[in-house]
Amino acid sequence: MANAKAQLSWVIKPQTPWLGASLAELISYKDLLLRLVRKEFLTSYQQTLLGPLWVLVQPLLTVATSILIFNKVIGISTDGVPPVLYYLTGITLWGLFSDIFTNTSLTFIQNEKVFSKVYFPRIISPLSIVLLNLFRFSIQLVFLIITIIYYYLTGQVELHISTWIIAFPMILLTIMMGFGAGMFFSVITAKYRDLTHLLQLLIRLLMFVCPVFYPLSIVPEKHKWLMNLNPLTTQFELYRYAFLGTGTFTPNQIIYSVVGSIVLLSGSMLLFNRMSDKLIDVV
Repeated sequence: MANAKAQLSWVIKPQTPWLGASLAELISYKDLLLRLVRKEFLTSYQQTLLGPLWVLVQPLLTVATSILIFNKVIGISTDGVPPVLYYLTGITLWGLFSDIFTNTSLTFIQNEKVFSKVYFPRIISPLSIVLLNLFRFSIQLVFLIITIIYYYLTGQVELHISTWIIAFPMILLTIMMGFGAGMFFSVITAKYRDLTHLLQLLIRLLMFVCPVFYPLSIVPEKHKWLMNLNPLTTQFELYRYAFLGTGTFTPNQIIYSVVGSIVLLSGSMLLFNRMSDKLIDVV
């Protein structure tokens, strides 16, 4: 056996780089990326009753449910903001995060046949998920702005146009968090598929740890540190502040949220690139 090994002239070993595909390679596959986005969008609404209108119907139904449960039954404050606006703001941002996180975490499971037969930069697949959900979110964002203007014209809220610009870095950070967490769990669920059930539970628990349905201001001081451990907390508070002028945050929390998003995205991307080719045999 030892002699047989000695006679081998060369040995194939997995040499997946940490950085994965280069930017130039990703650009060369831009057509594939756009086709994947188009395919996923069309597939999502084929043979549906309302078609693309679900992009707006889904968050509106969630808003109606939230008003009934959290505002009418439980009586949670919305910091003087009309409940429709308050919940719509949080739910649209939460939808962006949860959809990117959930769908990206299933990258290897849902693409196992394609990954094992055709080569292309594996990160193209999760990137298509980000673009698709960003497109859906853009429609919801326009609807949110129209709703804010309606409430302004009816004298129920004030416009804070000068702070709207703050919302865009918060959207970017939320995408980074969802994308980073999704890529991290995609590597884990590729090997241990039963963890997909844990993911469903995790995303539901995380939704209640984020200030989606309630303001951080109603959380008792002794428990706020626990809420602030979640980098998403500041992003939601700042996003709501940008549009509605209400939110609780400090400079240290903003720095923590930015650093946390960058570290999570960078680490997950390196892990995804390093493991993507090795996991083909596993899935």
